[in-house]
Amino acid sequence: MGILNVTPDSFSDGGQFATIGDALRRVEQMISEGADIIDVGGESSRPGSTQISSDEEIRRVAPVVEAVAKRSDLPISVDTYRSAVAKAAIEAGAEIINDISAFRFDVEMAAAVSNSHSAMILMHSRGQFETLHSTPPADDVFEDVTSDLGRAINMALVAGIRPDAIALDVGIGFGKTLEQNLSLIRDLDRVRQVFSHYPFMIGTSRKSFIGKIVGGAPVNNRLEGSIASAVIAAYNGVNIVRTHDIKETSEALKVVDAICKEP
Repeated sequence: MGILNVTPDSFSDGGQFATIGDALRRVEQMISEGADIIDVGGESSRPGSTQISSDEEIRRVAPVVEAVAKRSDLPISVDTYRSAVAKAAIEAGAEIINDISAFRFDVEMAAAVSNSHSAMILMHSRGQFETLHSTPPADDVFEDVTSDLGRAINMALVAGIRPDAIALDVGIGFGKTLEQNLSLIRDLDRVRQVFSHYPFMIGTSRKSFIGKIVGGAPVNNRLEGSIASAVIAAYNGVNIVRTHDIKETSEALKVVDAICKEP
């Protein structure tokens, strides 16, 4: 899954793809480098980010989704927690909604996705938008993740979202300590065993826990750490890797697939 942020303030690539032309050129590059899904984001959830209105998020996202859908057959995901944005994005051509709050921020999201027959990615996080990265971590991160994802899955199913249209994300970097992030990647099977019928996505690309491990490397100098975390996650059973660096990550994952492939 290639990340396309059409925001002015994302932590890694804010402002780079804010116009439709720049966004389309980036999508063409991502496709050539091996992307299978394009994930469009119109609001940054980085630490310290400012919340925007639904109208502003729609203004940023919908035209880009429509333009990408006309140029490519790849599935388009939209990273939003707002049902109004999800509806507009789906009308513009999106097929997947990627909700960092797993319905916590907008209880109408489940119905919006169900009514459109779209797919849903449910991510674990803690706190409200303003405190996503400052809410104290749970004492038991595995219990917290499995409990919250279970709640979200139940909401999805009750709303009528098909089980085969749901994917899960443990939410690396959202309300978790460095060691909790590492534990979730290392022991991902503890969560996967609870939800064995669902595919898993992970997003570690360029995140701050990598910078902490490698001596405070700045955001755009975390490629090697990002690839290492993606490789370990894929080896541990993750089905979708969300990344800024398509070519490098794609090639690394091809090697993982080759090694893990049954003879």
